[in-house]
Amino acid sequence: MTASASATVIGAPVDGHLGLQEAVTPVKENIEVFHAMVLWIISAITLVVLALLVWVMVRYNSKQNPEAKKFSHNTLVEVIWTGIPILILVVIAVPSFKLLYLQDVIPEADFTIKATGNQWNWTYTYPDHGGFDYVANMLADEDIAAHPYSALRNLSTDLPVVVPTGATVRVEVTASDVIHNWAMPAFGIKMDAIPGRLNETWFEVDEPGIYYGQCSELCGLRHAFMPIEVHVVPEEVFTAWVEAANNDPYTAPDVLAAYYDDVRGGARLASIQ
Repeated sequence: MTASASATVIGAPVDGHLGLQEAVTPVKENIEVFHAMVLWIISAITLVVLALLVWVMVRYNSKQNPEAKKFSHNTLVEVIWTGIPILILVVIAVPSFKLLYLQDVIPEADFTIKATGNQWNWTYTYPDHGGFDYVANMLADEDIAAHPYSALRNLSTDLPVVVPTGATVRVEVTASDVIHNWAMPAFGIKMDAIPGRLNETWFEVDEPGIYYGQCSELCGLRHAFMPIEVHVVPEEVFTAWVEAANNDPYTAPDVLAAYYDDVRGGARLASIQ
């Protein structure tokens, strides 16, 4: 079951889909809870304002109220329209501060990855696993069919980011030229990559699979073709990938290809049985 899930594309846009991508990190789960709460609040505010507008139009139109009353203040109304918004903002502020704290304060990480934005690709460095680095470019359309594992147009890269399941990963984000943005919707991450500045974020994914993101900052002509691909794999696969990447990161995807071949073989065997 776990191996089969590892070959599954989870974090990717879907045609006709409404709402947020499936949450796979603690941060994204809290974002979804906060989003749902605020959606209910703004929906209630919209309905109340609509009801008030209808009531005013019906009750105080020129036919129902031919002689308009002349007054400029109503203490009760002014207290209500000042007090209620303050209470609403307090209700929104408390969980929002908790969410900001969760996003900003990075727990003790198992290891660090450095992501450097370039026009128009990403350089990834693994300082805690030998210091190897590589450049991840968008997979060309003509290479998708021959790709050894799942690939999506304008989202897949020739060299993905690879992390083990359950690991707390610190991501240091910067840029070499202009402002980019390392964004992973399923992780709840959208972090600016700014030249000369090192920003930090983190994620922890328990569900194996393939996740996609894109640069979310207008960074130039090929901004739309600067994707991010993250593979979450079992620990032993990650260890084998790191060993291969230290020898040559540009051939390390062969480890992933072999792993997904095993996954597909296991899935076929299970279906026959």
